[in-house]
Amino acid sequence: MNNNKKNEAFILASGSPRRRELLRQLGFSFTVIPSRLEETNQRGMEPRGHATYYAKEKAKEVAQRYPEQWVLAADTIVVVAEEIFGKPVNVTEATAMLSRLSGRSHHVITGVCLLNAQCGVEESQAVETEVFMRRLDTADIEGYIATGEPMDKAGAYGIQGIGGCLVQRIEGSYSNVVGLPLCETVELLRRHRVADPF
Repeated sequence: MNNNKKNEAFILASGSPRRRELLRQLGFSFTVIPSRLEETNQRGMEPRGHATYYAKEKAKEVAQRYPEQWVLAADTIVVVAEEIFGKPVNVTEATAMLSRLSGRSHHVITGVCLLNAQCGVEESQAVETEVFMRRLDTADIEGYIATGEPMDKAGAYGIQGIGGCLVQRIEGSYSNVVGLPLCETVELLRRHRVADPF
């Protein structure tokens, strides 16, 4: 993709189709250049710091290649009793995650970072939503995993897809659970005069 188009306000440093769709719903024009950063669990780091750290590192990796561009990056994690759930690596891990989430609440945290290396601007924040999941039996978990949907989602479910029927209610930002808190992201983009949906 050509990242020098004047009508493209920023780079989205993420390959997530969900983040891309959320931003396009607002009419934003941007270039998608996924970060090449390899993620590892930062042991000893509290969850909000973990999400923010990776959002910053993803933004920095892309900004090194495109220092004159505004770069938006995000990182979403699911947290149960301070344990961080990323994307499951296999069916066994997805089953274990969904079993842990069953019948209880958990927190979805997204770190968001906006960076422009040339301007020396870097701003980040974390947004947290509490999600209450219904009790799942073995058939629910096996049936949901068989759809394939859980395998590329933090916490092994997607609220915007079939996984939405597993969620009883949420407290906080819905778009945050999808992968990008729109209210806070728009405020960040507007504050630095990068893009505005209005």
